[in-house]
Amino acid sequence: MRAARLIKMVLLLQGRPSMTAAELARELEVSERTVARDAQALSEAGVPVYADRGRTGGYRLIGGYRTRLTGLARNEAEALFLSGVPGALREMGLEDTASAARLKVSAALLPSLRDASRTAAQRFHLDAPGWFSEPETPELLPAVAEAVWDDRRVAARYRRGDGEVVRVLEPYGLVLKAGRWYLCARVSGDGVFRTYRIDRFVGVEPEEERFLRDADFDLPGFWAQQAERFARSLLRAEVVVRLTARGLRMLPHVVDPPAAREALAAAGAPGPDGRVELTLRVESEEVAHTQLTALGPEAEVRAPASLRARFAQDARRLAELYGRG
Repeated sequence: MRAARLIKMVLLLQGRPSMTAAELARELEVSERTVARDAQALSEAGVPVYADRGRTGGYRLIGGYRTRLTGLARNEAEALFLSGVPGALREMGLEDTASAARLKVSAALLPSLRDASRTAAQRFHLDAPGWFSEPETPELLPAVAEAVWDDRRVAARYRRGDGEVVRVLEPYGLVLKAGRWYLCARVSGDGVFRTYRIDRFVGVEPEEERFLRDADFDLPGFWAQQAERFARSLLRAEVVVRLTARGLRMLPHVVDPPAAREALAAAGAPGPDGRVELTLRVESEEVAHTQLTALGPEAEVRAPASLRARFAQDARRLAELYGRG
């Protein structure tokens, strides 16, 4: 632990002309007294750390000292490719690993390029969760992430409905979708790939045996197929609706985009009144009522009769409400 901290201290000083004890303490998450002891230890080990006394003093390396400890370990190199998603790194327990990797890269750069990480961070930030939600980090996410990186089988207990199922899984990859974490894994023994919500795991025990990863597995492609299949599985009902030109433009913004694309592609020509009739797949009549209400008079529901009756009742209530004045 201390050895890693000493290396980090050298890399920090190598990347900047000088740092105060307070700055080093903050970066290393230790006290200023510990910083002083570490500087003394480095000096005794032959690293030329010099302490400037006084109000504007600080620690610096002298004599153009350059450490050779800038080679990236494998886990640091892997974490470096995820540096653009700091929240995800933190939730997976990889924040310290990525920080060490960034320091090593920074130390290896020319002085004129060492602010590259800061300027990039000022220009791009990924905020994965959706609006108006407070996502919680699943308690077992770090354990699952460790198994993913280590290609290690896990015995997992998974909450399904009112009960639990036990599976031995080969964890291939993690996906963060709208603030929610998913595991893409192959069920050991039957070779079938499935998707699991991390927050539904109630137990994850790593096994001694590692699995041999299928080199042809494409995580983005697999997720895209699963996501589309899931979205389509929810669309179990159909409604027939007539839309104005404005309603056609608004439709993809109020219903499921895949369903909107499919309905618009199969729609016929406009009628005499300019409206286009189309058949739309929806999750349920209740959901369709909520979604199509957003279109207001731009949409006329033709079927099913029960949904049309709902909108007719809405229209009467609105006419009564707005006709009072």
